[in-house]
Amino acid sequence: MHPVILGGDAGAYSLARAFHEGYGVRSTVVSIRPTPNVAHSGIIRNVVEPRLDDPDVLVELIRRIAAAGPGPVIALTCVDWYVRALAEHRDRLEDVAIVPYPSVDLLDRVMDKQRFSELCQEIGVPHPRTEVRDGGEPVGDLDLRYPLIAKPGDNTAWHRVSFRGKAKVHLVRDRDELAALLTAAGDAGYRRPVIIQEYVPGDDSQMRIMTTYSDLTGEVRMAWGGRVLLEEHTPGTLGNPAAILTGPLPQVEADARRLVEHLGWTGFANFDVKVDPRTGVGHFFELNPRTGRSNYYLTASGLNPAAYWMGDHLTGFWPPAAEPLEVLYRIVPGFLLDRYVQDKQVRAAVRRARAVHPLKYGRDRSPRRDAWVRLAELNQVRKFSQYHPAPEAGEANGSPGEPVPSGKRDVA
Repeated sequence: MHPVILGGDAGAYSLARAFHEGYGVRSTVVSIRPTPNVAHSGIIRNVVEPRLDDPDVLVELIRRIAAAGPGPVIALTCVDWYVRALAEHRDRLEDVAIVPYPSVDLLDRVMDKQRFSELCQEIGVPHPRTEVRDGGEPVGDLDLRYPLIAKPGDNTAWHRVSFRGKAKVHLVRDRDELAALLTAAGDAGYRRPVIIQEYVPGDDSQMRIMTTYSDLTGEVRMAWGGRVLLEEHTPGTLGNPAAILTGPLPQVEADARRLVEHLGWTGFANFDVKVDPRTGVGHFFELNPRTGRSNYYLTASGLNPAAYWMGDHLTGFWPPAAEPLEVLYRIVPGFLLDRYVQDKQVRAAVRRARAVHPLKYGRDRSPRRDAWVRLAELNQVRKFSQYHPAPEAGEANGSPGEPVPSGKRDVA
């Protein structure tokens, strides 16, 4: 197998690491610009293509890589707009590459956040109350309580526009802020839906992550997640998990399974969920049609994503059923967890857990790479000091009735 991975972030490196850990293969990572995440790596060949957002260039490049290198090629990404481009142009690639993503019609059902909201309501999956406005449209009558969360309904179109203050997700405190955001988005050329949802209270520790894998028949082969301890808060990475304590999440897993089974989903699905501290119920925000940026939490838990793609598309052999490991995934120094995680029970579980870092790989080391990875980890101290929000009044970490994972500590 020759993995061709689109994008140059930590998620792309993690996928390359998964294939190297599982099968000893070297991946090709294609990025728009050189990135330190994949630089100076012995397990990656980095191809830089500034026009990668052009579908014709993307297709031609994958075909050229497939013709020149060992096969069969599998085209992968952790980026929504590349998922859609691969699915949309599958017929131009399938003679040279495996494209392990669902049909465009199915992708549109979940990538359109308005339709995803309607889907959750249809099958009874907890979801924040939602309304929709287009970029450039007036706020009008809005039957929701502030503060609100506002985010693009079309990530691909959002990716293509730029305006002052643009972020992945916006917390708007009043009507004026929402009006200003809609106007700025519309003026920048984004006239697609903006999803407006009631805010589920609580800090980062109320977030949960869940990933499933459904085989080509729609059977769910894997479901595993964890409690997010910290999220990134810089505008470009807002909402990405910075630390995850993996473990069982019974309600979240059951609802995730219901969603993918109802859809007839195939491949990986990654869910962002927030637990309401008042009720202990996990509310689903979205289904990402891919492995997440933090996908290394799966590999470290003994659920290597590469093994599921290989089983479905090449070997026919599935990983043996085994209880996943409980690990602490983190991209921040351990002392930041002591500083920002307030719940004593969770902090105790963090200290016991085996810590893993997606970019620290013992079989891929060089002085320049090691220095950058350590510098990037320490740079998180500055980022959290600058961007991490103040605690909400009266908030409490942890959710009613939810167990905290436990395990032995073994720092990576």
